[in-house]
Amino acid sequence: MKKRRGILLKVVAIIQARINSSRLPGKVLMKVMDKPLLEYQVERLQRAVSLDDIVIATTTGSQDDAIADWAKKLSIPCFRGPEQDVLARYSMTADRYQADAIVRLTADCPLLDPQIVDKVVESYVLYSPPYDYFSNIYERTYPRGMDTEIFSAEALKMAHNEAVRPYDREHVTPYLYNHPDRFKIGGMIHHTDESRYRLTVDTPEDFQLISRIIETLYPLDPHFTLDTILELLRTHPDWVRINAHIEQVQAL
Repeated sequence: MKKRRGILLKVVAIIQARINSSRLPGKVLMKVMDKPLLEYQVERLQRAVSLDDIVIATTTGSQDDAIADWAKKLSIPCFRGPEQDVLARYSMTADRYQADAIVRLTADCPLLDPQIVDKVVESYVLYSPPYDYFSNIYERTYPRGMDTEIFSAEALKMAHNEAVRPYDREHVTPYLYNHPDRFKIGGMIHHTDESRYRLTVDTPEDFQLISRIIETLYPLDPHFTLDTILELLRTHPDWVRINAHIEQVQAL
């Protein structure tokens, strides 16, 4: 546990995951080198020293039995909640695992760097006066696919109780960062702007790029970092063009 102003905090990473996807159905369990993308993400997150628990938050729909079965097979905690009301799913998961602080992650980020997760958590924990919400996406300088948000259980509960827009319910955190008058908001920026790179998986083109990166780097060193990925992409600019045209679905 982390200590914040003399109080121990239980930090729980919650990865939202579901099979249904409008642009690439089943993407989270698609395999590269015979391993699901979600497994790469969890494996990398398990090296983050700042996390007390890692939980998969999927839906109660039968289509997501495959995710629950996969999690059970690997002894990874899994909670099942509403499909569309993801905010409620997060609140229920946080309550179930008695989280004091929640790290929100999405299952389409298999290359997530655990060192970045640790930096975001440490910034949240150490800053005084304390943040309610902190992330590396408030001002985007990190590549998509390195997205890490952390917020207090109290802020999550307020959002769950007060947010009414369907968009806020689906995307969990807009209610927090769109109300800086009510919540103390902070952000972490990269020392260089690398936001042009897309390391998330939402389309076949994304999967093609991520597969190439994993197949190239993982056999050499499964602990490769964001810096290693960026170096590889600078060496292969043609790879970057594979998914450069993809437009990200924006949170409002």
